Amino acid sequence: MQSKLESQWILILFLLLLIGCSEQKIVDITPNQFKGSDTERIQAAVKKASETTGKVVIPAANSNGTNIWLLDSAILLPSDIEVILENCTIQLSDSCRDNMFRSDNVGLGITDPEWNRKISIIGIGDVLLIGADNPRATGDGARTLVSENQSGRVSYGSDAGKEGIKQKGDWRNIMILMAFVDGFKLKNVNIKNAHAWAVSFERTLNAEISDITFDCPSSQLVNGKEVFIRNRDGIDLRHGCKNFRIDNISGTTEDDFIALSTLGLHSENNVGGTFNSTMVTSTRWRGPEDDTENIYITNIVCKSLTRAIAIRANDVASINNVYINGIIFEGGFNAMLVGGKGYGKDSQPGKINNIHAMNIIGDGRSLILIEEAIADCSFINGLYRGNEDKIITYNIDENKIKNVISQNLIKLNK
Repeated sequence: MQSKLESQWILILFLLLLIGCSEQKIVDITPNQFKGSDTERIQAAVKKASETTGKVVIPAANSNGTNIWLLDSAILLPSDIEVILENCTIQLSDSCRDNMFRSDNVGLGITDPEWNRKISIIGIGDVLLIGADNPRATGDGARTLVSENQSGRVSYGSDAGKEGIKQKGDWRNIMILMAFVDGFKLKNVNIKNAHAWAVSFERTLNAEISDITFDCPSSQLVNGKEVFIRNRDGIDLRHGCKNFRIDNISGTTEDDFIALSTLGLHSENNVGGTFNSTMVTSTRWRGPEDDTENIYITNIVCKSLTRAIAIRANDVASINNVYINGIIFEGGFNAMLVGGKGYGKDSQPGKINNIHAMNIIGDGRSLILIEEAIADCSFINGLYRGNEDKIITYNIDENKIKNVISQNLIKLNK
């Protein structure tokens, strides 16, 4: 039998062993631990992390000797994954016609997605996400690809005119695309030259978006030639987005800086999982679960050819309980559009409601444009720096507007 002293020593050694194990540093999972293309290595790291630590780190240095990660297709993100971008640059290659990041529950052929949960993309230090030098396709699903600048509903793409290749844009032109995700975070990244919308959400709940800059103007140089690229929005919330916090977003976009849109409810091609739409999921209306609501937007400083904040819904869809505090806008149209027309049946009266915005500064054609029969909204503390006479423009009979308060809106005399 062991003596009491021997038992005590065994216990001490066991405790020391436990302490030593606990102090061992957990090695981060990175794509540099895998073989293949950059896309294959990052995807392999995501898979390994999803099975173990739940966290993958993409560092600045690529083991292939470069300081850039070049993607040929989208990185697909599962539930319960945290992607740490550590001072890195990630770029879409000239052969890529796909997203940069997409939730793995949606895509071509997926018509009835399952829900994903808890996906995070977090930047540390200086992180750059950049589109292709010579993108194959740009613009939304209504844009025809062209190789030379021309008028009409067109946008640049090196695939223009190529036989057997789709000649219009679609959801693959979105840089970061999340759909049917409950719990999403995107923080501290710089996005440059997105192929269309930079970040888009469909039926996403409980999201935090903060500290993002956009450098997505109306044109870029391709092989020394300036080409025009359309539908470069910053952040888009489509059907059924709820409980969002969007804070400290700045930069330049060609189109709407932030857009809340529930549209196309009765479109002919309303089945998800095809290339016939700028939405990867169905545009079909499912009821109040597809309303967009409880959206908090703060600290926006932006330049756009169109608007800082655009809110559009049609027919039975509702966008409600949107709270905005702090817009500084420089651009072509308005700091805010509330109820935009031209995307199908008119919004039913009052379906767009409880839009409350304060501390708005902007130029353009007016500070605020209202085109639909909104209700129970307020616009407080605004400074209009433009050249037109009206601070708020109504492209609708004002008698159809119910309980809309405008207070302390001032036109700056030039």
